[in-house]
Amino acid sequence: MLKVLLSGCNGKMGKVVTDLIESENNIEIVAGIDISKKHNKFPVFKDFKNCTIKADVIIDFSHHSMIPALIDYSVKTKTPAVICTTGLDEEIIQKIKDASNKVALFKSGNMSLGVNLITKLAQEAAKVLSESFDIEIIEKHHNRKLDAPSGTAYMIADAINETLNNSKEYNFGRYGKSAKRNKNEIGIHAVRGGTIVGEHTVIYAGPDEIIEIKHTAMSRKIFAAGAIKAAKFLANKTSGLYNMSDILK
Repeated sequence: MLKVLLSGCNGKMGKVVTDLIESENNIEIVAGIDISKKHNKFPVFKDFKNCTIKADVIIDFSHHSMIPALIDYSVKTKTPAVICTTGLDEEIIQKIKDASNKVALFKSGNMSLGVNLITKLAQEAAKVLSESFDIEIIEKHHNRKLDAPSGTAYMIADAINETLNNSKEYNFGRYGKSAKRNKNEIGIHAVRGGTIVGEHTVIYAGPDEIIEIKHTAMSRKIFAAGAIKAAKFLANKTSGLYNMSDILK
């Protein structure tokens, strides 16, 4: 039985993860981390330093401010962690990279297998089209999402840029009377409204033709399912920093 410590267990994604795990065999939540307590079937601690229950792996859908404590706990207890929280700054990302030398960590800008697949497709398209096509990314999310652009938009843009030897610069939206597009940029645009779960479109606009690669999330279950899949993948791994590409191989 794979034992999970669920960080952010009482948030929206935490509840979805809990429901999915309860419907599966060979995996269970043995404890949670959350600032709020509800009627959970497992013990919940306010922070990692007070957690007294050992797990095989951590699944995290919390807040970026929680990640440093999570990393310290992961290293101290040698507990692998699947980090699903987005909006991480460079300092936290570097902390994750450093910690991955001591413990197995999994980080992805999006936990959906579909999103990670279209990221690979976007890379392949960029290899063929980048010379004569402009690349734009549009992401749409619900009106309560805190970070913009989304971690997924960054993930897709970074993957494309890596394919193109990091030759592109990011333009976050356009405004003004001198907003003509530059050849070496990737445009990234954020839409916030209603209850949109998540939509990402990569546009390749060329001479007289347009190609679009698009992913639409219909529910949060796809992110929870991806996180659980990652937890099962990570549980017996040696130290290192893993992502969805490792699962898709």
